Amino acid sequence: MPPLIFLAVVGAIGYAGYKKLTKEAERIVARSRREEKEARSGSQGTLVQDPKTGVYTIAKD
Repeated sequence: MPPLIFLAVVGAIGYAGYKKLTKEAERIVARSRREEKEARSGSQGTLVQDPKTGVYTIAKD
């Protein structure tokens, strides 16, 4: 019985690590695509609108 519990714990940790890794990879790919798009257009940043004030500012990572 203890080996099954150990395998379940290791499996859960492995699954959580996999999910975190894929989320981080998606974030990096999105950032890379945004930077590539900015380089092609010659812009110096992406503007985002503040929902409260309506003022546009450069996006921060």
